[in-house]
Order: sequence, then C-alpha cells, then structure tokens
Amino acid sequence: MSHQKILILDFGSQVTQLIARRVREAHVFCEVFPCDVSEEWLRAYARDGQLKGIILSGSHASVYEESTDKAPQLVFELGVPVLGICYGMQTMAHQLGGVVTSGHQREFGHADVRAHGHTALLNGIQDYTTPMGHGMLQVWMSHGDKVTELPPGFKLMASTDSCPIAGMANEEKRFYALQFHPEVTHTKRGAAILERFVLE
Repeated sequence: MSHQKILILDFGSQVTQLIARRVREAHVFCEVFPCDVSEEWLRAYARDGQLKGIILSGSHASVYEESTDKAPQLVFELGVPVLGICYGMQTMAHQLGGVVTSGHQREFGHADVRAHGHTALLNGIQDYTTPMGHGMLQVWMSHGDKVTELPPGFKLMASTDSCPIAGMANEEKRFYALQFHPEVTHTKRGAAILERFVLE
C-alpha cells in the first residue's frame, strides 16, 4: 500500500464501500468518513501532506434542498484532486457555481457515455469507438437530478443522450466529476477510471 491516502466523503450512497474497495485494489490507502466532517478536522487530516485526493460519494438526496448535506467548502480549497461521483458531481457543481435541476424521471441502468475533451481522467479509456470516431464508455447510471449548467472553469467531459452533462472537469484545479458510477462492475472500465484518479 502507498503511504499516500485518499479520503472518501460519504453522502449516504449504498455503494460507498465499493469505491473504497476499488481504491484499495489499486494499492492506495483510503478511509471513508461522513460528509459532514468539520473544516478543522479536514485541515488536520490533510496536514501531513499525504492526502492524494478526495472522492465525494453518491446519495439519494437533492443538492438544491436546503436540508441536504454539502461538502465542506475547504474540499475545493486544499489544492488536491477531487472526484465527484453522482451526487458528488451534483454537489461539486452546485457549490462551485453550476446549476443542478430535477430530472423528470430517474435514470437507472446501463447507458452509453461519450467522452469529450481528452481529459486526463478519461483520455484513452473506452469500451468502443463509434463510426464517427467518438470514444464510448458502457456505464451504470442511477440518478434523478442532473447538472444542467457547468460551473465556471469547467468543461464537458462526458455526455449521454438523456444526460448532456454526464461528466465535467476543471483540469487546472484537478476537479473531475462523473454522473455515472465507476465503482460498480456494470461500468466496464470503471476500475480503470478510479485507478487513474488515485494513481495519477
């Protein structure tokens, strides 16, 4: 195991422990903590200089409801890479100035995602290529809400027919977010995506 560590902030997803398992399979140490840790705790956790990145998990909540949990704002100020998954993507977008709206129906199941922009996270990772030359990923979606407007400084990283913003990236700050679930086996290249985030 590497001495560096990944922090997973858990927003209540049923598959958060799967994220941790995938990270550990890449031989990187990780710990799962509730998403409502204090900024003082987070600052102390990062003090040893070994924090390699933070992953924000999924949730059944909606970010635009007042009572729902948000990530500590310090997450986005520590200077470490951050990966948001599903709700984690939505809270990242919401907190950094994007727009999240209710999808009129939940999307649950397999989806084909088109990768965009040759981002460091997804570049070269694909399941197949379309006749037009677009790299495609076969993934698992489970969400009701979706990001409808990117935060400032972000670019489109992935899309599906029903979810035009299925991934976003601010490569200068090394913030990445995916609406789909890379931690589940239904996302065929999910382990490769998570491995790239935690190792590179």
